[in-house]
Amino acid sequence: MTARAAGRRRVPAWLPALLLVFVPVAAILAARGAGPVPVFACSALAIVPLAGLMGEATEALADRFGAGVGGLLNATFGNAAELIIAIAALRHGLHDVVKASLTGSIVGNALLVLGVSIVAGGVGRDRQTFDRQAAGSAVTLLVLAAIGFLVPALFPLAARTAAAQAGVSPAHALAGQHDLSLAIAIVLFAGYVASLVFVLGTHRRHFAGEPAREPHPWPVWRATLALALATAATAWMSELLVDAVHGASAALGLTQVFVGVVIVAVVGNAAEHSIAVRMAIADRMDVSVQIAVGSSLQIALFVAPVLVFLSRALPGGPLDLRFTPFEVLAVAVAVGAVNVVAQDGESNWLEGVLLVAAYLVLALAFYYLP
Repeated sequence: MTARAAGRRRVPAWLPALLLVFVPVAAILAARGAGPVPVFACSALAIVPLAGLMGEATEALADRFGAGVGGLLNATFGNAAELIIAIAALRHGLHDVVKASLTGSIVGNALLVLGVSIVAGGVGRDRQTFDRQAAGSAVTLLVLAAIGFLVPALFPLAARTAAAQAGVSPAHALAGQHDLSLAIAIVLFAGYVASLVFVLGTHRRHFAGEPAREPHPWPVWRATLALALATAATAWMSELLVDAVHGASAALGLTQVFVGVVIVAVVGNAAEHSIAVRMAIADRMDVSVQIAVGSSLQIALFVAPVLVFLSRALPGGPLDLRFTPFEVLAVAVAVGAVNVVAQDGESNWLEGVLLVAAYLVLALAFYYLP
């Protein structure tokens, strides 16, 4: 059996259809005012089959347009739910929850999604290969994102020191941190636009990946329609999820930071998990890497800046990019780990295990963080 054929093996057809029942169940429970835990659980389960449908549609588009466009499409549609969740939280002034979910999405995609994909694709194979230049470019952009998160975190310390030396009040020195976040958001967004030109224009050949060994049976119109419908339903379920997350976290004895960084991010990234793993099993690591790393890039360089821009018009007030020191550390660890894996353009299952282990270490730290 070829690698591609192995990648085509599906779970029983009735299983995704069975899980789709949780879409109306979650909606009914939320409408009738059920407890937050059942709403949270049902909406999370509803996202699973929707992620599978998004995976099927994106795989069909990747077969037609190549790894770069396929990965970009998946990252874009996969992050739509996170963007909608964050906007809803911004309207309520939940800035810390928004920033925690951004951190969790970046770290989760870079370490957990990529790690699980490498493990799944590496089982039974000596190694898998992907375009080193494409992966290296993505890591470079992740470094830019890490710098964009690090500077606002260090700015208050530098501002207080400068204020003491200049003899002015610390409040006066810190007055510009929102403007600093806005300026950095503009720079990050410009970096994202430049990356689109790089991926889709000047260096498109490096992101094409290997051609599909077995054409996907879905036509483009069907894949596009399925992707749009699944994205809309995923966003709906994600809204229910975030509405129930506060009550569920209290009932389960979990902190808001842990729920935002780990649980919400993992559930929100279900689409990326499903698709990236399936692509890796099919030995299409170029697409898998583009999905996992590209999704982290879109969160850092597109979603975060857009939220900063939108927050200026929302009643919750302007959002800044001042993440906690441990959140910045988590992003830096993720960037460093991905850089190590991407350097040689090859991967094996052990590297995937190490990425997952790094994610678990960070998740445990967030769990015990007061």
